[in-house]
Amino acid sequence: MHSLSLGAMDASVVRPNRSLLLLLLFTALLFLGMPDALAHAVAEGDKGFIQESSGVMVLPFIYMGAKHMITGYDHLLFLFGVIFFLYRLKDVGLYVTLFALGHTVTLLLGVLAEINISSYVIDAIIGFSVVYKALDNLGAFQRWFGHQPNTKAATLIFGLLHGFGLATKIQEYEISADGLITNLIAFNVGVEIGQLLALSAILIVMGYWRRTASFWRHAYTANVAMMSAGFLLMGYQLTGLIVSQ
Repeated sequence: MHSLSLGAMDASVVRPNRSLLLLLLFTALLFLGMPDALAHAVAEGDKGFIQESSGVMVLPFIYMGAKHMITGYDHLLFLFGVIFFLYRLKDVGLYVTLFALGHTVTLLLGVLAEINISSYVIDAIIGFSVVYKALDNLGAFQRWFGHQPNTKAATLIFGLLHGFGLATKIQEYEISADGLITNLIAFNVGVEIGQLLALSAILIVMGYWRRTASFWRHAYTANVAMMSAGFLLMGYQLTGLIVSQ
């Protein structure tokens, strides 16, 4: 079996731990209370650099791309959910590649084709992707509908949506057309480097956690907390959309 879910686990094994749940929810609230720079927005200093830069600048854009991914808690929450029950590196590589492929396509397409979608809508959808993955890990779709959605297709689709999130933000900064394609590719390379670094850290932590007796006891709680964080992110972005009208 390549991956698991909590749907088939005995209820006594996955009984939620209230203290851990409260801690995880508190952590999620801290993340969601951080400045927009930690989501799909770009930090103010980087924003100024993007607006003022002209010509090919590979290394700075690689750095900004990596920084964006490492500090992008919504991306990391989704990736955390994707690999939660993946034990083989082959499977981890496949799903992360699908996510990266989707992210790359829409980042480049969104900026070059000037596809402008409300950042609030995109970020709300990204919040939904976190909710979706948590529900998938909890075995909810199998219980509710008697059907398991294609997890590979879902990962690719949500990767496409995540890419639009950043593309929308970059367009707001009126990036120079001089060296645009090269800089965008460099930025995306940085995003993937950041993703690999973040993923490595997550896998190390998950590897240790899975070897403890507490993993299956707290797996339910962790996914409920992740789902709650996704709902909070959705609510935050939809509220921003309403207020901005």
